[in-house]
This record gives sequence, structure tokens and C-alpha cells, in this order.
Amino acid sequence: MTDLANRPAPPAPTTVPGDAWATLAATLDGALVRPGDPDWDDARRAWHLDVDQHPAAVVAVESAADVAATMTAARALGLRVAPQSTGHNAAPIGDLHDTVLLRTHRLRSVRVDPLARVAHVGGGAVWGDVTPVAAAHGLAALAGSAADVGVAGYTLGGGLSWLARSHGLAADSVLALEVVTADGRLRRVDAEHDPELFWALRGGGGSFAVVTALELRLFPVAELVAGTLFFPLERAEEVLQAWREWVPTVPEAVTTVGRMLRFPPLPDLPAALAGRGWVVVEAACQLDAAEADRLLAPLRALGPEIDTVATVPVTALADLHMDPPGPVPGRGDGALVRHLPPEAVTALVRATGPGVDSPLLSVELRHLGGALDPSRSRGGALRGLDAEFAFFAIGITPTPESVDVVERAVEAAQYALAPWTRGCYLNFAEVAKDGDAFWGEEVHARLRRVKARHDPDDLIRANHPVRPARDHGRPLPPA
Repeated sequence: MTDLANRPAPPAPTTVPGDAWATLAATLDGALVRPGDPDWDDARRAWHLDVDQHPAAVVAVESAADVAATMTAARALGLRVAPQSTGHNAAPIGDLHDTVLLRTHRLRSVRVDPLARVAHVGGGAVWGDVTPVAAAHGLAALAGSAADVGVAGYTLGGGLSWLARSHGLAADSVLALEVVTADGRLRRVDAEHDPELFWALRGGGGSFAVVTALELRLFPVAELVAGTLFFPLERAEEVLQAWREWVPTVPEAVTTVGRMLRFPPLPDLPAALAGRGWVVVEAACQLDAAEADRLLAPLRALGPEIDTVATVPVTALADLHMDPPGPVPGRGDGALVRHLPPEAVTALVRATGPGVDSPLLSVELRHLGGALDPSRSRGGALRGLDAEFAFFAIGITPTPESVDVVERAVEAAQYALAPWTRGCYLNFAEVAKDGDAFWGEEVHARLRRVKARHDPDDLIRANHPVRPARDHGRPLPPA
């Protein structure tokens, strides 16, 4: 765990009269936690353990009414509100001393209508709450690669699942949202009700409203062929080049990742993996076993040391990417790769592969295309991903000193790919960036107009904020 004792002192939280907090606490079904309370450190903790959050207070909500009460109280006290379920991408949000951290993790209800193929999901649910319930009916959501990722934050940022090349972004599967807007109103938002806000919430991030529930389209996927081919890291150039040549041949029913991994020597890792470096290809194939075997044959011909590919239930996708099973300290960042010629793979391997004393746990390239093509989007703010691959690199940062080392290594990987990248996918961005990098100038400007209409005072904070558009100090009219 990160050494918190050596950190500089955080900014002091904004001073608020105790009776004002008492008034708010008396209205809540959930809990108000203030600095100095016994459970303060637990309440403010983000999933990334080296993100040291010091808000003015934390409210763990139990209902939409709690959200509305918190928004109203924060506005009256001159504070802002930052919704957060798990804090998987908390680093970019910055200083919270003037902000109430609104934790939604108690809103965990899941209800599935198997005939309509729809899931109604609480705004604080994680994918581990949803996928088993849907799978019991032979259905699948467009879930994140880790079971403990929050559904709402992931989906508001777009949502890139193992089924994305055949079904698009998770944001495209949203049928409706229940939200509390900055004026404290509970709204049901869909294509017929507040359509401009509905557009913004599907891929525009968390700046526009606090999500208390989502309705998601489900898909008839009960099992698939999935697993990982492991090769020694020393073969990174050979394997990634072969994978790069292979991916254009696969159908949309197949999503794969090419990845370099360095596993620490931890006792809870499989003995065959711990303490070693690997280059891997992870695959999820919505094909029958015979067709998947035929398709994967060129990669298997390279002679993987370990081959875990098999027919598995869709719930097994939660373990395919081998994400840490719980909160860890770490830093990472990503980019969108418009094109991946051979020299791009070579540059990345030279920067982060064998022969480099890299602190990075993972350096990945995720194959995009198919239903992720912008021309096939259902019309949210994030219209697919206009790139061939998504890049992401991350390292574990157990001490304050390691943060700088890991950040420099991530930047070196980004620099190696820079000639072939443009912009970034919102959920793969773990440092602050200009909104144009996520949405482009035109969409970003439209998002700012939506923000100005629904939250002109910028009450609601997000890790990647959209600021309200203004014309000589006044919000612009709606788009």
C-alpha cells in the first residue's frame, strides 16, 4: 500500500458550520462523514490507493432523495459535489477541499427483464453485481473488463467491453437514466425526455447530472470462446507483429488485446506467472469452438507457453484481463492509435519491452473497429472510437517515490507511439486533458452548451470536466 505518512499535508477542507452539517445529516437515509470521524479514511478512499482525496465531507447516499438533499445543501453552503462510486479513475479530479464527495456505492440494486432483455441497475452498482444476474437468463451486458468497475462511471465515459466490436460502446446500450440534476430535481432521461441531456450522458462523462439508475440493453450471449495465449516477454516483437498482421482478418465477433505484462513475484499469483514478463494475446470470440480454433490457429502456431483459451460462460470475461482483484495504488494513461504499422509496434517494444528496465505492469493495445466505427453509433456524445486500437499503460506505485518513475515510463510509451496517435478514450485517460482530446472541438462545444443549460454554476464535478459554455459571463443558449 502507498505510504501515506510521507505525503505533503492536503489543503484544509472548507470550513462549514457544524449545524449546517447536522441539518443535512438529519435528512439523509445514508451517512454523512466529516474529517475527524472514525470512518473518515475509509469513506474518502478511492480505488486507486495513491489518490489521496480530502473533500469537505463525504455523503454515502442510500436513495435519489439523498442525492437531491446533498446537492441542495452543497449549493447553499457554497460547495460543489463530486459523484463517485468506486474511484477507479479518480486521479484527474484534483483538489476536493471545497467539494462534497458523493459516494453512490450503496445504490446497488439490479433487476433484469429477460423478455425485454433490459437490466435496471442502481447508479452505484459494479459489474460484478450485474453480469451474474444477466447471465442467469442467458444474457450479457456490455460490461467492463473488471468486476469491481462501477457501471455508471464506465458507461458515462463510453464503456469498452469484450463485446464492443460486435455491439458497440456500452453508452450505446443505454435506454434510459434516472438522474438528479444540479437543481436538485430527479429526472428520467431518455430519447423522448430531455434528449439533449440523454445525448450528453452517453459518452460525455459525469459533469451533467448524478446518475441514480440506468436501464441497459442486454444481449443474448451465454458463453463464448475466450482466454489468453502467453509467450515469454523476450518474444514481444515477434508476437505483437504477428498479432498486428492477424487482427484485420478477424470478424466483428472477435475482440483481442495484444499486451506486454510484468508480473511481480506475489504469492497470490499463479506460480507459472509470478515474477515473469510475458507478451500475451487475450481473445474473446463469439464463435463456436471449431471456428474459434480455426481463427486462432496462426497465433497458436507461434507456440505459446501457456494457452488458456476455452469455451467459457460469459461471466468468465471478468477475469480475462487479469485486473487486480481489489484496490491498488497505480498510475497510467492511454491514447487512441489511428493506425498501427510495423514500425509503431517496434517503437513501442523498444520503449517498454524486453531489455528495458520498465516499472510498467501492463502495456496494451486493444483492437477496435467493427461496431465501434463512429458511423455505426446510436448517437451519444461519444460516437464510437475513430481509431484502429486503444493504447493503455499502467504501473503499480507502492511508494510516493515510485509515482514519478511510473509516470515517466508511461510518458515514454506514449511518446513512442505519438506519430500514430491522436486523442484519447475517456476511460483510458488517467491524467487531466483538454476535452477536445476526447470528443473533438465541435462535440466538446456542444457538451459545454448542455452543461450551461443544466448546471450553469458548475456545481457537479467530474474527473474529466466539461465546463459550462459562457458568452461574456453568461451561459450560452442550449444547443
